[in-house]
Amino acid sequence: MTKLDKLIQELCPNGVERRPLEQCCTVLDSKRKPVTKSAREAGEYPYYGANGIQDYVSNYIFDGTFILVGEDGSVVTGRGTPVVTWATGKIWVNNHAHIIEEREGVLLRYLYHYIQTIDVSSLIHGNIPKLTGGDFKALSIPVPPLPVQREIVRILDNFTELTAELTAELTARKQQYAYYRDKLLRFETTTSMQALGEVCSVESGGTPPKNNDSFWNRGTIRWLGSSVCQNKKTVSSATDYITELGLASSSAKMQKAGTTLVALVGATIGKVAFLPFEAAINQNIAGIYPKDTASLDPSYVYYACTALYPKFVALQKNSKLAMANISFVRGLKIPIPPIAVQKRLVDVLDNFDAICSDLNIGLPAEIEARQKQYEFYRDKLLSFKEVSTNEQWKEV
Repeated sequence: MTKLDKLIQELCPNGVERRPLEQCCTVLDSKRKPVTKSAREAGEYPYYGANGIQDYVSNYIFDGTFILVGEDGSVVTGRGTPVVTWATGKIWVNNHAHIIEEREGVLLRYLYHYIQTIDVSSLIHGNIPKLTGGDFKALSIPVPPLPVQREIVRILDNFTELTAELTAELTARKQQYAYYRDKLLRFETTTSMQALGEVCSVESGGTPPKNNDSFWNRGTIRWLGSSVCQNKKTVSSATDYITELGLASSSAKMQKAGTTLVALVGATIGKVAFLPFEAAINQNIAGIYPKDTASLDPSYVYYACTALYPKFVALQKNSKLAMANISFVRGLKIPIPPIAVQKRLVDVLDNFDAICSDLNIGLPAEIEARQKQYEFYRDKLLSFKEVSTNEQWKEV
């Protein structure tokens, strides 16, 4: 019998009472203050929104240890559970995240783990997904005695600490990869620099009208939007599927396997992906493929395009919605070393990329496994037999 089993048997053998969340913590939502991006003064303090840090500002409104839970916008995970962030120190929180602090009798860290198990999908309403303050405060929380909470937190924190260590190591590896990638792609001035439009086919696509079911229903052609561009040498899944008629009746364009994709607009502008299969793209992506693969390797084009990101970021300085057009992309220049050099670079960078990104090997695989292990034990440890509210668990 484990220590936790003994504690439960001793302190709450008949089950655990449940309470509304607002009785388990102090809700600080009334103290939040949103600040528009244009009005923020850059500084050292994290500025939090619905799904984590959005910016760094020159002042703070909270100082301590808190849980933040997404209120509107990106507020649920793929499992239907809330977006939960642990935040400490001096911080600023806008009105897109609920904020709570610890109250005597319930450990804040216990709440952090438990809230991540609640399916709130039925509570999310509105055109902009929202977990209202009322629904948030009413979330039902099982409250075991403090010694049980502490033991659960101890067990689960061991998993999260290991995951955090692995994530920090992966971050360091990614920084190392970026350093060597940039160094390897920095050639002597004698290396030929040519515009992408001179050496590659560069084109964007389109979107079949959404109101025509014959363009979308039972579609079998992969169709991609700019969200697939995540600076990874892969595309894991399609954004949607269109029909042959949808392809023929729109400006959507098929791209070959081995095409480099570059996002042209919004939050992903300038980010890239490498297409492992044939697919159609929409108007927010540039598809880039060598005109002559005997002299220009498709994978080399992908890596060369990763170095162009600052050119796209510069577009954001003078516009609220950053956007690049095809003429801009065609005019960007990349170095063109001999094909043998390109292939050697691709071999080296592919190995780095796999270590940093491949979910089947290395650190990403280990982090994925630890996260699944944490979620399994979290869901198992936080499942309690419920006791009627008129029963009292043993106080310690």
